[in-house]
Amino acid sequence: MLELSDVAKSFGSVVALRSGSLRLESGSIHALVGENGAGKSTLVKIIAGLYRRDSGDLRLRGEEVDFTSTAQSKAAGIAVIYQEPTLFPDLSVTENIFMGRQPTGRFGRIDRKAMRTEAEALFARLGVAIDPDRPAEGLSIADQQVIEIAKAVSLDARVLIMDEPTAALSGVEVDRLFAVARSLRDEGRALLFISHRFDEIFALCDVVTVMRDGAYIATTPIADTTVDDLVRQMVGRDVTELFPKTPAEIGEPLLEVEGLTRTGVFHDISFRIRAGEIVALAGLVGAGRSEVARAVFGVDPYESGSVRIGGRALAKQRPDAAIRAGLALVPEDRRKQGLVLESSVARNMSLVIRNQLAKAGLISSAAENSAAKVWASRLEVKANALDTVAGTLSGGNQQKVVLGKWLATEPTVLIIDEPTRGIDVGTKAEVHRLLSELAGKGMGILMISSELPEVLGMADRVLVMREGRITAEIDRADATSENVMFAATHATGAHA
Repeated sequence: MLELSDVAKSFGSVVALRSGSLRLESGSIHALVGENGAGKSTLVKIIAGLYRRDSGDLRLRGEEVDFTSTAQSKAAGIAVIYQEPTLFPDLSVTENIFMGRQPTGRFGRIDRKAMRTEAEALFARLGVAIDPDRPAEGLSIADQQVIEIAKAVSLDARVLIMDEPTAALSGVEVDRLFAVARSLRDEGRALLFISHRFDEIFALCDVVTVMRDGAYIATTPIADTTVDDLVRQMVGRDVTELFPKTPAEIGEPLLEVEGLTRTGVFHDISFRIRAGEIVALAGLVGAGRSEVARAVFGVDPYESGSVRIGGRALAKQRPDAAIRAGLALVPEDRRKQGLVLESSVARNMSLVIRNQLAKAGLISSAAENSAAKVWASRLEVKANALDTVAGTLSGGNQQKVVLGKWLATEPTVLIIDEPTRGIDVGTKAEVHRLLSELAGKGMGILMISSELPEVLGMADRVLVMREGRITAEIDRADATSENVMFAATHATGAHA
């Protein structure tokens, strides 16, 4: 159906793709894996018509093609769901799905009833409940991803490329997506599935291609390979430990949350984070975990309850006071809430400490670079220079920039929401090692994660939320996939 051979792409002196090769067949789901920066996204953007290749061959149904726009790629029957949603926030869900191809009725007027009816049918097929009339603004990442999937399915594309589509979906939503993907495969379509989650790759895909450092490494039937084989091919070495959790001395409470309540969002939330402790906040998407974190930090309001840091009460809706008190928040949506995409790495990493860098009200580039260099080096941010635009970095490196920005404030408590969402296995191990190291130095960490292996591998305690309430508190020694998922899916849970 689609074949790329030795495709190359450079941006000035930066080589994004050295030798990309891929062969997608009808009636097959093909996985594409590799570390962030391996060239996967560049390859996809060439297929989608966003970039033109510098060299190499691209064939669709045996015919050589050279897409100069995304419209040409779509017209040829290719649909791409990107890792980060790209919706128009002021338009409705239905309008987003049919943007640029609205059906018309008499006198050429847009047939809104037909659009809405088809949108409802799409969501029914995907097994999700989303109001087609609601504005896209304020939707969770999970809902935004589902809308992107519905948009792609509605195009009836023969080649469907899914770039991390499950990164923010719950287990039930992933199962529904996989059912749709398999039905599309059985209809004879070719699917490309890009994911860092090996369990999903082995559950869904028929074939897997590995890329490393902008080049093709190998293609193997999924039945003939293992996770260890794929990791070794991806990183060029053995990754011995994905969850390098080391014991830390647990000290006094640093963050105390009592009875936090916001009607319709979360109710009576109480917990403590102690020095040297990593506490995981687990639960399904929509349980209210991110909303609690944002309220604690002061971004969102709450009606009752209290937040104390180091024994001192923290004012409501005052992120500036939270920062001064030693609290830091790495948000789930790094692109919209964590980064200024058009600004440099140095500017992003020095954003929160700008007042400390200013002299006579002015901040020099040298001061920004000096402040950013420390964490860029320590976190091993892969960028050509500190003046590199943050929006051009891979997802894993963007996450490192956001993390560095907050660690530069020298917090006593770090709240980190989905710390490894959408990043590769090598970078995951680096982030986990850093969190363990920070806890070892006495920092308190609240880690919100939808990945059970991460929760079980890194947490000293697990707090489980369901429908805005904490349903269980489980010590590390007692935490299992079964009891965490039971607490996340049942109305009542026991404290352990």
